[in-house]
Amino acid sequence: MDTPRLFDGRLKLRHLLLVDSLSRQGTVVGAASELHVTQPAATRSLHEVEDILGVPLFERGPRGVTATVFGEAFTQHARAVLAQLTRAGRHVVELAEAERGTVVVGIHLAGSNVLLPRAVAALKRAHPLLTVVVREASPEELLLDLEAGRIDLIVGRLTAPSGDGLIRHALYDESVGLVVRAGHPLAGREGVDIADTLGFPWILPGPQTTLRREVEELFVRRGLTLPRNRVEATSYLTVRQLLLETDVVAVLPALIVRDDGRLAPLSVPLEPVGHRVGVTLPAGRTLSPSGEALLKALEQTAALMTEDSPGLRQEKSS
Repeated sequence: MDTPRLFDGRLKLRHLLLVDSLSRQGTVVGAASELHVTQPAATRSLHEVEDILGVPLFERGPRGVTATVFGEAFTQHARAVLAQLTRAGRHVVELAEAERGTVVVGIHLAGSNVLLPRAVAALKRAHPLLTVVVREASPEELLLDLEAGRIDLIVGRLTAPSGDGLIRHALYDESVGLVVRAGHPLAGREGVDIADTLGFPWILPGPQTTLRREVEELFVRRGLTLPRNRVEATSYLTVRQLLLETDVVAVLPALIVRDDGRLAPLSVPLEPVGHRVGVTLPAGRTLSPSGEALLKALEQTAALMTEDSPGLRQEKSS
């Protein structure tokens, strides 16, 4: 392929947006709906960008489209371009409006009920006109949004060291435990074993999460099978309401229930299952001033939390 063809004026921003959307949605119909264009227009744009590049980007099938090796590579570059454009636009706004910038943070369970709220409160005290947008989604969706510049940073569990275009900045280690409602038959009992909980329904993390895999490995080591009576959920509001209304047992980070008098942790050791909580950032992309301000607030908040909570341990960047 003649690389300068990308600069002959035919490649448009809509082509990059379409490739990104197709990769996430998996269907032309879904991408067209997300981009507010007709399906024929989306199909035509896909043909255009494939003609410009001279290679097929997606394989068409009865259930949708699948990225080819060319499509995967080009999508990664398209998202990088979109991220830079998003950041450029917001940078100009921040320069023009000084303290009226915006930072978009992704969140997924760990860090959602203590770390992030406290950090945002501290940030708003110092910068009252700075807007913070919080987006909750699965870890996979958040990483895609981070890559494309739709969010600036992710707060949550760190499951890998830095690499693959990401910088993972650890803030503290947090234990994970079994939780029930305060009036649960097992609440307050000493010497409870994980086998004692299997007569009750469970709430497990979603199958796509690292925590779920670790819980499954724990059951295998104990010679147990996963509870058949179970719900799989990652929304804390849903999990908490089920805990309050039923005798369900849930797997949750320790800080989630620390200050909730209606919930009770069980004295069941789950080592080595645990959380390393921190911030995930895109490598090679400088944070905006608003993003830097939130990152600083997160670091300061985490330091105060580890001082106040013996169960937490502060960590260095990974």
